[in-house]
Amino acid sequence: MNYSTLQISFSSLLPLLKTLPNCSSLKPAIQISVKSASRRIFVMNSSSKLDSRSLSLSTCQVPGLEPEEMDSVVEQMFRRYSSSSGFKRGKGVAIVWFRNDLRVLDNEALYKAWISSEAVLPVYCVDPRLFGSTCYFGFPKTGALRAQFIVECLADLKRNLTKRGLNLLIQHGKPEEILPSLAKALGAHTVYAQMETCSEELYVEKMVSKGLKTVVLSPTSEKSASAKSSAARSPTFQLVWGTTMYHIDDLPFDTNSLPDVYTQFRRSVEAKCEIRDCIRLPALLGPPPSIDDWGSVPSLDKLGLQPPSVVKGMRFIGGESAALSRIYEYFWKKDLLRIYKETRNGMLGPDYSTKFSPWLASGSISPRLIHEEVRRYERKREANQSTYWVLFELIWRDYFRFLSVKYGNSLFHLGGPRKVESKWSQDKNLFESWRDGRTGYPLIDANMKELSTTGFMSNRGRQIVCSFLVRDMGIDWRMGAEWFETCLLDYDPCSNYGNWTYGAGVGNDPREDRYFSIPKQAQTYDPEGEYVAYWLPQLRMLPKDKRHFPGKMLYFEQVVPLKFGDAGRPQSQDFARRKTFGGKQAKDFRR
Repeated sequence: MNYSTLQISFSSLLPLLKTLPNCSSLKPAIQISVKSASRRIFVMNSSSKLDSRSLSLSTCQVPGLEPEEMDSVVEQMFRRYSSSSGFKRGKGVAIVWFRNDLRVLDNEALYKAWISSEAVLPVYCVDPRLFGSTCYFGFPKTGALRAQFIVECLADLKRNLTKRGLNLLIQHGKPEEILPSLAKALGAHTVYAQMETCSEELYVEKMVSKGLKTVVLSPTSEKSASAKSSAARSPTFQLVWGTTMYHIDDLPFDTNSLPDVYTQFRRSVEAKCEIRDCIRLPALLGPPPSIDDWGSVPSLDKLGLQPPSVVKGMRFIGGESAALSRIYEYFWKKDLLRIYKETRNGMLGPDYSTKFSPWLASGSISPRLIHEEVRRYERKREANQSTYWVLFELIWRDYFRFLSVKYGNSLFHLGGPRKVESKWSQDKNLFESWRDGRTGYPLIDANMKELSTTGFMSNRGRQIVCSFLVRDMGIDWRMGAEWFETCLLDYDPCSNYGNWTYGAGVGNDPREDRYFSIPKQAQTYDPEGEYVAYWLPQLRMLPKDKRHFPGKMLYFEQVVPLKFGDAGRPQSQDFARRKTFGGKQAKDFRR
């Protein structure tokens, strides 16, 4: 049994203990010994500290707060991040086109629309292209789990806007058709939206801009009273940057000169950049323009999808209210920020990491607000490596976003940003064994079962299954990336394809060419097989040291041999042999 040791004072013991019952019957194994004036808590390595036998088959809701507590938290957060100051407002009507910024707080596009007009119209377009097929392999572009999460985000956004004097107009169709029509009908002087960086989103922006140019506003119309001249004109299309913690305009280099090594990027921005404060919007944002039919939040069957049922693992709640509640729960109620760095590589249970990524991907929370909450925690409780490490991970997210500006569509191409010439297999049967969790390697299969069941997978799990697909199976990495696009609640093209190009060895940084050894990963992150036994219950009857390699008599036959090491022996016994993958030689990082 592997243990990590945490030194904490007696006064901090109580809040840590309060974090334990995050599921109805969750009881991590803890030993407490008294030494001098301090207490030492030995916590099992985070991936195995939760006994799979004690986990009920019911889901763990994330966040795990009761509705009344969530309502109270949300109101407090809105008060903290809103402004009571008055502003001089403009005239006419402005439209806010919501896409991947489904929030009210720290939404600069919403703020600019409010301050520039007398009336604001928030709009969301249910674009049928989002529910089409992926580019190369024809998987569903948005699976049912993420679609359900987005639907919940829209319902919550509509509620939060309504509480503040606005509403959310929901229309089905292409934005380039809907937005010009609305601008013409309302005489809107500007359409505001959050700026995106990848080709599909940029194409829609281009088409919206083109459509708005065909709209001619009458200079004599009261609706266009904000016009600066008597000449007829078209509505303005204004894009606002709002997806990252560091603002793109504050970088110490042009995005075309972005460093190809993350560490160089991080050190540069940390030394030379300041993170901007959150935008404080007023508590009341109305009135909206007069609209006959505001539309309704779509149901999944209207989107051509079957409603998912998460019966095991984590069930994430969509929306800004849930995101704010998760910050409160993780930082303040459970005090888990204090130990994030020690637990972040876990795999089982809701509390080994922040789980902010689904809300960040949908824009239900801004990274700047998380940054401000981290700094507030450091002032009120403690600043340590864990508090820094949350920001460290947000900088990674920023980096992938800026890389998408620099490298464009090469992120989606087989050779990646470095245009690596490689030969990859597209063997359908092999891929489906990976996709469906039937590879014969429980650590791979358990992670893939979690993904298909919940729409989530730990960061550690993602690295392991990526390495296995491309290194051990030799499968085209784009197949894995597109399947993740289908399934992940926290899918965004920059982070997803940025990570997959890194994992496949075709990313911008040639050093990121790692092989993840399954025996080594299993021994380090799931030493007693609790994670695999949770997702693969048939393994629970086995001795703990047999769960990861139960043999073909008790489990699926292994579909491929491992490139490095014998699955039945400790990895350290067989590192000498090198194999090729993807048409080139692997670097044996043995992670």
